[in-house]
Amino acid sequence: MEKILDKFLRYVSVDTMSCEESETQPSSTKQLTLLAMLRDELLAMGIQAELDEYGYVMGRIPGNVQGVPAVGFIAHVDTSPDASGADIKPQIIENYDGGDILLKGSGAYLKPADFPEILGYKGQTLITTDGTTLLGADDKAGVAEIMCAAQYIMEHPEFKHGDVCIGFTPDEEIGRGVVKFSVEKFGAKYAYTMDGGAIGELEFENFNAAAATIRIQGRNIHPGYAKGKMLNSIRIAMELNSLLPVEQKPEYTCGYEGFFHLIGIEGTVEESSISYIIREHDILKHEQQKKVIAQCCDFINQKYGEGTATLQLKHQYFNMRKEVEPHMHIVQKAIRAMEMEGIEPKVQPIRGGTDGANLSYMGLPCPNIFAGGHNFHGKLEYVPLQSMEKASQVILNIINLYTID
Repeated sequence: MEKILDKFLRYVSVDTMSCEESETQPSSTKQLTLLAMLRDELLAMGIQAELDEYGYVMGRIPGNVQGVPAVGFIAHVDTSPDASGADIKPQIIENYDGGDILLKGSGAYLKPADFPEILGYKGQTLITTDGTTLLGADDKAGVAEIMCAAQYIMEHPEFKHGDVCIGFTPDEEIGRGVVKFSVEKFGAKYAYTMDGGAIGELEFENFNAAAATIRIQGRNIHPGYAKGKMLNSIRIAMELNSLLPVEQKPEYTCGYEGFFHLIGIEGTVEESSISYIIREHDILKHEQQKKVIAQCCDFINQKYGEGTATLQLKHQYFNMRKEVEPHMHIVQKAIRAMEMEGIEPKVQPIRGGTDGANLSYMGLPCPNIFAGGHNFHGKLEYVPLQSMEKASQVILNIINLYTID
């Protein structure tokens, strides 16, 4: 059986960054390279699998036990546009000693002083970036974990299981991962995304999410003659940003607290654009956030003239809790599956979202399980090998629990 490390390294070698500006599905054709690879690997194992026109890989392992609900496991192949996903050069740190880790490509360090949680992995094997790209553990760790579990099932016919459904999706990082996903075709009654963070994480509630883009229309006049005439759109954009609640920034929030996250600003004196993601677990508070950002735009228009600020709000996903709670046995099975591996479950809200959030509202209850990585979306990303191995075993434990409960 191929080791999970070998699978993971092969998958991260493929650049799969998604592209928010693209209107195609998937948003970048390079994602299809890995998706086709995964389809072919499933077929080589003897698993029914196909890759459709929208970039969804769906596989199915027929059960060898009757009367068991079909259960699915899902991971996304795309990496975040926040950092380069091309030419990734992973570093493998065996028997980690608890010290600073030099990221040789950039000269930066991964330091316990900055990330104390890394000390919990002393003695383990860590996979890091070289400091020039992200790693891609979000979510290629999840992909590798599912593929290893699938391989185990196919190589061990004595392992008892119902129908096991396997799904790999594109474009999760830009909020479009399951826009055209067919729950009916997938065929699972319950599913799990393998897209969480540190070992033990288990989540069945997430942010309500929206994206906001604000276009600022200025007026450019020669600076020598600008008094009373110029409207500098960059300064106005900065002013608008200052109107948002200071305490509702990601760096000041945790737990169930929501935020306005400024993710992009560009422009000239004449015209600028600022972009935000807006997050809140409570739906009423989330609706209030939308009102606040609209009020900020109204203030700018009253001050500088109608049409100065134009707001575009776009819904992304809802909190899955409402859809999962009627099926809490699927969460309890995940808890038991972790405990079987000596893992302490950490049930907590996702300070983000997964494909599972939208899938839950599409009729497929879908909690989220740890994939093992840390510092996602950046050049300090890393994943402990042992966390990936445990996650793959948790998948097998869940499948087994459905046959005996």
